[in-house]
Amino acid sequence: MNVLSSWFKRNFNNPQIVILISMLILLFAVIIFLGKPLAPFLSSVVLAYLLESVIVRLQVLKIPRIIAVIIVFLLFVTLLMFLIFWVVPVLITQVSQLVQQLPTYLSTGLEFVKQLPDKYPAIISTEQAASLTTTITTELTQMGQSVLSKTVSSVFNVISIGIFLILTPILVFFMLKDKQVLMNWFSRFIPRDSKLTLSIWGEVDEQIGNYVRGKVMEIFIVGLVTYILFILFDLEYSILLATLTGFSVLIPYIGAALVTIPIALVSFFQFGWSGDFAWLIISYGVIQLLDGNVLVPWLFSEVNNLHPVAIIVAVLFFGGIWGFWGVFFAIPLATMVNAIINAWPKKLESE
Repeated sequence: MNVLSSWFKRNFNNPQIVILISMLILLFAVIIFLGKPLAPFLSSVVLAYLLESVIVRLQVLKIPRIIAVIIVFLLFVTLLMFLIFWVVPVLITQVSQLVQQLPTYLSTGLEFVKQLPDKYPAIISTEQAASLTTTITTELTQMGQSVLSKTVSSVFNVISIGIFLILTPILVFFMLKDKQVLMNWFSRFIPRDSKLTLSIWGEVDEQIGNYVRGKVMEIFIVGLVTYILFILFDLEYSILLATLTGFSVLIPYIGAALVTIPIALVSFFQFGWSGDFAWLIISYGVIQLLDGNVLVPWLFSEVNNLHPVAIIVAVLFFGGIWGFWGVFFAIPLATMVNAIINAWPKKLESE
């Protein structure tokens, strides 16, 4: 008991530490309880944070901030329009085509399963193949009903999506344009005796900034290289599968494993057990290996690496309390926590 009491006094007797912990608790409370309604605002903060680094680089070139903000914002809106009016329609078309092809894929897959006892009698029996066929059919039927119900309910979210797409650019523009005004307003609510919090935030800010910029580059590079690979093999739904592959890097390990399943299935149904199928999967595996062992270390050399266990726990925890957005922001939040933990002891020693 004395050991616990001594540790508590040593680490929490400083008022600045209490301020830091209070602000962290408030931050996580906002994310947990207000994450969904504040999704446009939080997304705008992330986008503004990302674009701010470009504005700073333009200011280094002696470009006035307001001009730099306008240039960067116009480029951002142009990219957003490109995504909305070209990429998204193509993705929707390919998703629709894939859904229409599902019965054919199902029939081909079931036929393949039925032939397994004849090809590999020592591994699978006729009864096992029949049971597997029944199970697959039942699961896919239930999955189809679930997707249909979600599709019908999602129609009612069109207005919410429209509001999201309108509000986000507006919020991003004013966050960039009035950054100093907003920072001054926010600083009024920070206690004066909070040097520890501001000092640790400096290190956290650097870590998160490096992470966000590196992750955007990784998404673009992996998605583009994968798209080129799929085009070379003339793979169906190439844009859809390349987009999924690019965004899969947001969830290390788990994302790559999940996105490999549809890629392998589409490749199998298109090429069968052929050389094209083998070379495509091998090439895709090489891209994943290069991403994990070359690209990631290069892009994130200045970011404290998270242990795979920490990444999985972060995805499960934040995904469980915040759904999709929890999964999306899991690694940045884990990076922030990791940076605080690494900076805390050093700041305590300097106090």
